[in-house]
Amino acid sequence: MKSRRFVFIVIAVALSVAPQLVSTSSAAGTYSAKLISPRLGQVLYPGQHIRVEWQAILPKTEAGGCEMELWLSLDGGRTFTACITPHIDPHSNSFDWTVPNLPSNAAVLDIRFGCEWYYPETYAPQPASAFVISNVAPAS
Repeated sequence: MKSRRFVFIVIAVALSVAPQLVSTSSAAGTYSAKLISPRLGQVLYPGQHIRVEWQAILPKTEAGGCEMELWLSLDGGRTFTACITPHIDPHSNSFDWTVPNLPSNAAVLDIRFGCEWYYPETYAPQPASAFVISNVAPAS
């Protein structure tokens, strides 16, 4: 009976220490991103082709499986319901996007980064760069 208790204690201690030994963000660095385009208040139109651009600071990682994704919010950043990119190379800093017919006065992008099994998916919502998706085509 004592050996079972000892094994249980060893496992409990190992599990409590394990997260400290497998540090993701502190050992690898941190992630941050800043949207360059579209800009705050910019009006976009359905069907318009624009280049979404950003600057990112990536953690130092040798792990494979790293990717970035851009997600769209139509409610000022409360929810991000639409992924607008395929999984893209984390060293990319732009994506050509066709604006969807989803009108919003408070569209916000989230620039996400992660490396499977090594660096958790990390969000970088850009509410300071909210833009408008118009419900009408631009005047000619």
